[in-house]
Amino acid sequence: MTDSIKATGSDIHNEARTDGGPASDPAELRAKLKAEVCAEIDHWADHITALSDGIMRHPETGYQETRTAAVVAEQLRGMGLEPVTGLARTGVKARMKGRSSGVTAAVLGELDALVIPGHPHGDPETGAAHACGHNAQIASMVGAGLGLRAVMDRLDGDVVLFAVPAEECVQVQWRLGLVDDGELHHTAGKAELIRLGEFDDVDMALLTHAGAASPAIGVGGEGNGSLVKRVRFTGRSAHAGGTPWLGISSYKAATIAVAAIDAHREFFKDEDSVRVHHLITKSGDSVSAIPARTEMEMLIRAANVEAMRDASDRIDQALRGAALAMGADVEITTGVAFLPFRNDGPLAELAHANGCELVGEDDCALVSGNFGGSTDMGDLGYVMPVVQPFASSGRDGAAHGPEFWTEDHYAAAVVPAKLMAMTVVDLLVDGATEARRVIEESGPKIGREEFVALHDSLSGTRTWPAAAQQ
Repeated sequence: MTDSIKATGSDIHNEARTDGGPASDPAELRAKLKAEVCAEIDHWADHITALSDGIMRHPETGYQETRTAAVVAEQLRGMGLEPVTGLARTGVKARMKGRSSGVTAAVLGELDALVIPGHPHGDPETGAAHACGHNAQIASMVGAGLGLRAVMDRLDGDVVLFAVPAEECVQVQWRLGLVDDGELHHTAGKAELIRLGEFDDVDMALLTHAGAASPAIGVGGEGNGSLVKRVRFTGRSAHAGGTPWLGISSYKAATIAVAAIDAHREFFKDEDSVRVHHLITKSGDSVSAIPARTEMEMLIRAANVEAMRDASDRIDQALRGAALAMGADVEITTGVAFLPFRNDGPLAELAHANGCELVGEDDCALVSGNFGGSTDMGDLGYVMPVVQPFASSGRDGAAHGPEFWTEDHYAAAVVPAKLMAMTVVDLLVDGATEARRVIEESGPKIGREEFVALHDSLSGTRTWPAAAQQ
């Protein structure tokens, strides 16, 4: 597969080349280069769809995507690139050089899968499944690279192809354990890569996510930020039948906490889109004994940072009050999963125009409002302009469920490869004037140190021993 990319890609590149001289009309040059990248992507369509399907059938969860990362590295080497691997455990990154540097656009793909036991395309041992379409993201990233390499010598900027780990908020206890051990600082991949400086050499980023069967392309919309919590109630074990009065039930403390959290729901502002989810992940070791240890995993979503703080404080009050009610200890560890997501307007306008050119105005929707979910593209949007269009998966099953997967790999991987490659051409042609406009009109962003400080201000561990609460 790798040798095939090298040989055939070189031949097509030579055949597709224009005279190499700049067109007198920038619009004419844009159209010419877009036609070239789309023709190149069409040539590789079978390869791109096979890649999407192959990754879908070998899902791996965040920070453990070793097989998928190796596949990506092989693809990039086959394109004549020199990928850097092992970034934030499994990330893979390669740079394509333009005829001049100064502005860099990144095309992203996400490596990880969800945990959906029983999914028809899932791993029967781990329960991992691509029920969110990241397999198509990786394929579209590779496809965009295959198209763009034919025109890089006429673009005034560089392109980074970046496969990033751990977007899905799963296996939170394990990830927080990696944070406890100092192996990670952030639970989500893009935030960790920002902290490590791996986005310092990037100015803007594009990523296309799988959506429902229609429309073919959707651009716009907003997403919530989210916090994760690991909660540990500690009580005292005793014989549940003989001497229950000698015990302190950590489980009862957890159930009181759930009721108290539910009591807060009517007090969240509608416009803040607050959502609170929880799991009891462990409680006791024997039904015949009062549970001494109960653990919970929580996810708190909100549309803005201030609402995230408020919701987090309310939840902590409920947890602390429940522990006090039963005389138990409680330890609460809070971490940022994602910051709130916004598409940057100038970049979204370019993506929408190219989407309309690709599939027609009737099948390229402008999306508004908060879609309720969360993504670590929100984190990246705090430090640079970003856009995340949606592309048809070919299915209408609910995302993150057992009935969602990539059914139409052409729609989910080839079409978005063209969309992102065309948008990169717009950004980097003619002295990268559009890229510079996007940066200016997208407004102020924050630096890496300020970004980490913002995350840290929302994170931490708080412990309330029962004796201290009296």
